[in-house]
Amino acid sequence: MGAMSMWAIEYRYDEAQDQERAEVRPEHRAYLASLMDAGVMLAYGRFDDDGAPGALLLAEAPDADAVEAYLAEDPYMRAGLVGSHTVRPWAGVVRR
Repeated sequence: MGAMSMWAIEYRYDEAQDQERAEVRPEHRAYLASLMDAGVMLAYGRFDDDGAPGALLLAEAPDADAVEAYLAEDPYMRAGLVGSHTVRPWAGVVRR
């Protein structure tokens, strides 16, 4: 495995799917927690303001393809509950 890089992932949600997301949320959170336990996910959470609904996730992986592979297994993604997402390299600093 190559050098690890950090990645900022933004999920954008469709408000019309709020109920469906609520139903899948426990499985989604359990999956993200498992990635955190594995050292892949550094942080995650929904935006908590009046802006467009969505979430920010910070991950560590060798490349964007690896990040996309992890995201593809997210129950929200598998259920079609993420309207769109972006994956960008992030040169931030994280307290460990």
